[in-house]
Amino acid sequence: MLTDSTAYFSINHPFDVYLSPWDSAKPLPSPEQLAMMLPTSLQLISDVNALESDCLIQLRHLDDEAKAVVEFLKLQSRKIDMVLQHVMAKEEYEGTRYNGSRFGGSGITLVSTAPIELGQMFQVTLHIKEELVALLCLAKVKSCTLLEADTQANSETTSEAKPAQYACELAFSVIQDSDVEQLVKASLSIQQKQLKLRKLAR
Repeated sequence: MLTDSTAYFSINHPFDVYLSPWDSAKPLPSPEQLAMMLPTSLQLISDVNALESDCLIQLRHLDDEAKAVVEFLKLQSRKIDMVLQHVMAKEEYEGTRYNGSRFGGSGITLVSTAPIELGQMFQVTLHIKEELVALLCLAKVKSCTLLEADTQANSETTSEAKPAQYACELAFSVIQDSDVEQLVKASLSIQQKQLKLRKLAR
């Protein structure tokens, strides 16, 4: 479980997020109880990620002669990732879907067409396709800011303005340590990819 003083690096990147209001009359679950709430698909992804992480730690101790084995295991890992991405794409997650815009180990930011009440607690499902991250947690709305509206016409046939959009920041209240680790690794991985793209664009 995170505390108010917990702070992690975060990065701008699109992802899917699903919110279900948490009944304020119910106590918050512990991280262990949260793990028991995982649907089968999320539990599968969590287990696979944990196994891969353990395997990578062991591979670091292999010598150069084992490089062929390492490459073979990486290939198998990519195959498994492709299957899991298909599973994630087919999954119907509970809650209202929003477009996420920023994430890190301590919270997320999403875009909403209506303001979300400050302090509201939500059961949150995150789905970051590119990094094979799918997790369940509880988070509280920390801020909700109106983004600059685009009031120009969006086609030749209509003069209607686009709806207002709000950037809503949610801080994690209950989340498993392994999921925080996943988010931290994903944010660093995406940052590296973004830096490589910038270098290629120069």
